[in-house]
Amino acid sequence: MKRVSVFGATGSIGQNTLDLIARNPEAYDVVALTGARNVAQLAADARKVNAQIAVTAEEALLPDLRAALEGSGIEAAAGSAALLEAADRPADWIMSAIVGAAGLAPGFRALRHGTTLALANKESLVTAGPLLLAEAKRHGATILPVDSEHSAVFQALVGEDIAAVERIIITASGGGLRDWPESALASATPEDAGAHPNWDMGHRITIDSASMFNKAMELIETKEFFGIAPEKIETVVHPQSLIHALVGYCDGALMAHLGPPDMRHAIGYALHYPDRAHLPVARLDLAQIATLEFHAPSDSRYPALRIAREVMAAGGAHGCVFNAAKEIALDGFLAGSVGFMDMSAVVAETLDAMSSRASLSNAPQTLEDVLNIDHMARETAQRIIEQRKAKAP
Repeated sequence: MKRVSVFGATGSIGQNTLDLIARNPEAYDVVALTGARNVAQLAADARKVNAQIAVTAEEALLPDLRAALEGSGIEAAAGSAALLEAADRPADWIMSAIVGAAGLAPGFRALRHGTTLALANKESLVTAGPLLLAEAKRHGATILPVDSEHSAVFQALVGEDIAAVERIIITASGGGLRDWPESALASATPEDAGAHPNWDMGHRITIDSASMFNKAMELIETKEFFGIAPEKIETVVHPQSLIHALVGYCDGALMAHLGPPDMRHAIGYALHYPDRAHLPVARLDLAQIATLEFHAPSDSRYPALRIAREVMAAGGAHGCVFNAAKEIALDGFLAGSVGFMDMSAVVAETLDAMSSRASLSNAPQTLEDVLNIDHMARETAQRIIEQRKAKAP
């Protein structure tokens, strides 16, 4: 029986993970489930899979969680210390799906125990890639990618020599605004950007898909996880979302990974690795699909991609600043204080401001360094938003 924990259980990745676990309950001993504000869902899931402990990140909601779990025998806990304690509990496989920088510390803590970390938290690699990989190596832990694109690359590399890789192509759906005229994007609302044509994801990541900040993060993740030079990493808009990534080799061959837009494939691959298991995902009918389209993304339409390439070229702690500023800019967009196309401007201005204040050329040496830079970047980004509001007519 495999001992598993799911961090970020109430989000879309967590829910898809629990769907797979619940289909074969005798195969898993669920150690810990964690969530944030949705304690009703967290408690219901903990009861369903008979978890040992359920943890909410919100300390004020601990009484609600305890009440929802009353009589179940499942422990309830809350707060950042409780998340770390849950990560310390022995498990063979941990899903890291907490959204944002909040997922960093639990992921690092879990690696200390030599476990397998299924990584869906983009921020871990973007802000602290070298640190995370070094921590895994130090403790004999395994990190498996869960992003559909990086899982696809990982699978296309099985049995291959990374030195023979000439290029990696990450596909992008283009998001919910891909068919809008570029001139209209500035007026897009969170509701407009939050509707995805293919994927069923959380609201924030769906908006990141529309702005391509999601894809920008994935470009940086590709560099960090696979050790590929930035100039070998490409992205292409693929509206059907059926090819998730392609790996090009020195002999001209392109290995493409095809599958339905269903995160249970990448999750299931990581859950059963190195084996393959039957998964409840749709089977593609190529004759019915008939056409696969590809388009080069426009830098003017998707400035996040250009900024990500600048971040990769600069190295050091620039990825940490990029992520923090992106999160604050998205907060501003959701609050109505930042326009859709202004999010990239906030990120670019934050990077410029941080570069002038302190050297970002050196990579963070500790997780504390990462969190300090993250905090400084968030404050800088928020100040830039306030300054832009003050100058607005």
